[in-house]
Amino acid sequence: MQSSRSAIVIGAGIVGLATARALALRGFSVKVFERSDKAVGASIRNFGMIWPIGQPAGKMYDRAVRSREIWKELAPKADFWAEPAGSLHVAYHADEWLVLQELAEIFRKEGRPVQLLDRAGVAGASTAVVPEGLLGGLYSRDELIVDPREAVSALPDWLSGQLKVAFHWGKCVSYISDQAVYIGNDEEHEADLIFICNGADFETLYPEHFSRQPVTKCKLQMLRLAPQPAEWRIGPALCGGLSLIHYNSFKAAASLTGLKQRYTEELPDYLDRGIHVMVAQNGNGELTVGDSHEYGLTHDPFDKELINRMILDYLRTFVQVKDWRVTQTWNGIYAKLTDGASDLFFSPEPYVYVINGLGGAGMTLSFGLAEELVEGL
Repeated sequence: MQSSRSAIVIGAGIVGLATARALALRGFSVKVFERSDKAVGASIRNFGMIWPIGQPAGKMYDRAVRSREIWKELAPKADFWAEPAGSLHVAYHADEWLVLQELAEIFRKEGRPVQLLDRAGVAGASTAVVPEGLLGGLYSRDELIVDPREAVSALPDWLSGQLKVAFHWGKCVSYISDQAVYIGNDEEHEADLIFICNGADFETLYPEHFSRQPVTKCKLQMLRLAPQPAEWRIGPALCGGLSLIHYNSFKAAASLTGLKQRYTEELPDYLDRGIHVMVAQNGNGELTVGDSHEYGLTHDPFDKELINRMILDYLRTFVQVKDWRVTQTWNGIYAKLTDGASDLFFSPEPYVYVINGLGGAGMTLSFGLAEELVEGL
């Protein structure tokens, strides 16, 4: 293990935290600079789903599984809640059920821990699923749920205490030159390697390089429902039919094209707004619901009430909960690659590296990706 090299990580979102961990475990002395007083970006504005089922077989699925194992390892050490809840995709139409049957066969051949459930099996897995019209569901044991607000808040203390990572909050890096980062014009910090994990901020550091990358920004809207009474739990994270056309791993189903065509004809407003609907429950019993997808470099900062209503309307078609009170709504913005790639990794100048572009899979992939990239340097 090397002990004399130093590294700076810019950004304390999940990509930055994962990178800091990977570097520290390889013996680097690590400093993290975060422009805010705490992480407030997309890393805390999501479901908290660690979601291997959405990743295609091979490298991406293996990366997601590795990330999940790291999350499971860190949760008791850093003292944040995590539940290996699994996931359940449900079908109410014949074409949705056909896709799930095809995926069950494909996923089993790939070695994934999935199970095709009939109506009774779905009811046994979750009392929250609407029984009327239900044809069945696809259950996966792979998925882990954390509360991203709690987890991303707890990880810096653990990294600082156990791996000696030094966090510098409220410090905006304004430029980088000759293996040094500058906070304004007066504060300078040098390192052997510098990693920029800046999420949707393409404007502050190396904007000319970002402008040449196939990357844009995605705005999503989400909601949180009240803690459910009497410690009632929904069980696995629950997903409606629209989620079947969202994840790359589901493209392996031959009948998916027909399903998407029906959605195009029957639910065009949902597809236009990039809405697919899922729900996960945190340790406090609250339900996180979403989401939508709007793409572009500049977004309206205001939430659209119509989108929130559409999300809840679709949720009611497959989920029944005890308390429907909406306690919070918000939006998040993350970097999204436009060429179909899974991540963005480039070096704008020697010893400086950008890690970005994980899209909506940051919680699922960051820990595994960071280990791979640091190992390769």
